Amino acid sequence: MASSHVKRPGSERVPEPIPRMQPAMMMFSSKYWSRRGLSLDSAMFHEQQQRHTGGRMSRRTSFCPINEVPDKDAAEDCGKTAVVFSLKNEVGCLVKALRLFQEKRVNLRHIESRTSKQVVNEVEIFADCSCSKKDFDELLQHLRDHVHIISSNTPAHLWSAEADGDDVPWFPMKISELDQCSDRVLMYGSELDADHPGFKDEVYRHRRKYFVEVAMNYKFGQPIPRIEYTLEEISTWGVVFRELTQLYPTHACREYLKNLPLLSKQCGYREDNIPQLEDVSLFLRERSGFTVRPVAGYLSPRDFLAALAYRVFNCTQYVRHSTDPLYTPEPDTCHELLGHVPLLADPKFAQFSQEIGLASLGASDEDVQKLATCYFFTVEFGLCKQDGQLRAYGAGLLSSIGELRHALSEKARVMTFDPRTTCDQECLITTFQEVYFVSDSFEEAKEKMREFAKSIKRPFSVYYNPYTQSIDLLKDTRGIEDVVQDLRSDLTTVCDALGKMNTYMGI
Repeated sequence: MASSHVKRPGSERVPEPIPRMQPAMMMFSSKYWSRRGLSLDSAMFHEQQQRHTGGRMSRRTSFCPINEVPDKDAAEDCGKTAVVFSLKNEVGCLVKALRLFQEKRVNLRHIESRTSKQVVNEVEIFADCSCSKKDFDELLQHLRDHVHIISSNTPAHLWSAEADGDDVPWFPMKISELDQCSDRVLMYGSELDADHPGFKDEVYRHRRKYFVEVAMNYKFGQPIPRIEYTLEEISTWGVVFRELTQLYPTHACREYLKNLPLLSKQCGYREDNIPQLEDVSLFLRERSGFTVRPVAGYLSPRDFLAALAYRVFNCTQYVRHSTDPLYTPEPDTCHELLGHVPLLADPKFAQFSQEIGLASLGASDEDVQKLATCYFFTVEFGLCKQDGQLRAYGAGLLSSIGELRHALSEKARVMTFDPRTTCDQECLITTFQEVYFVSDSFEEAKEKMREFAKSIKRPFSVYYNPYTQSIDLLKDTRGIEDVVQDLRSDLTTVCDALGKMNTYMGI
């Protein structure tokens, strides 16, 4: 329940324009999706949870046996004429595959399926055949022309055993695998709700479909397509830009104020120009190692946070509807570019964001939600103390005129940021927050999140390798030794620098 100072839709209007829904992060809480009967991980792929097993790319087994009681002789020969192959998980895929067996007149004793161990959106099929060795060899040759064969002559019990062990939710192990996360949009995109300002605007809806296509077709390593924004879109951006930049000198944190002029100079942040994501991404890479990639709409908390682990931020490119420039029911490019980007250029803030992402990898749904809530009340709606004054660093505040004023007013309730209690606070998306959390610095917030991350239960730790842009799982002594070697190399460099400072500068 909102506090008394919050105005709900339909109540008396306040002097300044207040968005009915503050633009927030590109993800929804578990409470939101539970009301729609969907899981935290993904509303699109809720029928099967993806898993990591033993530190390798795999999925939780989902067996679908066809013949549970093979005859005795068949059991003895099981595996001698068995094949494991993969298919794209789509309607009719298994029927097409079984037709290949029919063409070679090969009968099946037993068949099972499970989600692919290697590729998202694929399934693995175990097929135990009843045929001669010659017929089986001919079948394999026929299958190779149509499907990907993983192995042959594999007994069912050995194939099943590969999935044994502790189940850990799937997460991308290398940066290119973010392609499998960023297209799993949960809502909006080109489909707008009836209360969306652009719902009845066919021109706007068509434009949104264009932005969806751009985002869905984007793959890691490609330059981000440049958008030719319309005059109407530029005008809408201009209203938001003009109103917010008047508040920043007295409301935004110093890190934000430091980077905004640089973005104006290098990326074209102006009232009459919407910056291009490609220019922004190159700027961020040089400043903090972060990059951005286009996204069509809301992602699940797990997918959104996973990208942060690789210092990748999912950014929308569409602009809110022009009829109400100061209101948006979803994050748009105004929110991303004005709210998030300036602080992602700060190295300390970038590291804080990445560590939240790293903590989410392989975490349970419950722990991911706690991390997402901490993210919400820091990266989206966080406050900090600077020169004895409260300043905003949360993107949801820095892109919302009404809530930015409110959060720094005497009406706002402010508490010290503590992940252990903040993680239980309700996230409000249709009105102002009931409480805002303040930190003395990004460094302090990061140290608190590090300590909180220790409470997350998973059978390994993770280490981001910046050279390969991949995740190393620290679950045995060998993996830890490799990290120690890297640390020794870094410490050697530091010791060498200290020695030279002592020699040449007397420090």
